[in-house]
Amino acid sequence: MARLTTHVLDTTHGCPGAGIAIDLYRLDGEQQQLLARAVTNADGRCDAPLLEDEAFRAGVYELHFHAGDYYRRRGLSLAEPAFLDVVVLRVGLGGEGHYHVPLLVSPYGYSTYRGS
Repeated sequence: MARLTTHVLDTTHGCPGAGIAIDLYRLDGEQQQLLARAVTNADGRCDAPLLEDEAFRAGVYELHFHAGDYYRRRGLSLAEPAFLDVVVLRVGLGGEGHYHVPLLVSPYGYSTYRGS
């Protein structure tokens, strides 16, 4: 079973990134196709995989994390434009397997890795 999941950790406040909007796109050359929209729950995770089973195909995808909106709702005063507003992660996903892409984010930096 192939699937894509994610979660977000807010490194500024030391807590899960709850309420962060995420858009998932599949890339085909220069074309972007929106496949899914989700919002992280109280644990910073999506309630369901962003991509799974028949919808999952090997290829290049982008995850767009709307971190700037999240920090504004938390009351942080961000520069305009924000240094990090939408964090875009481009990932290549192969055949079968569970791909987990965590995001650790602050208003001025982020990191990611392939999780399990």
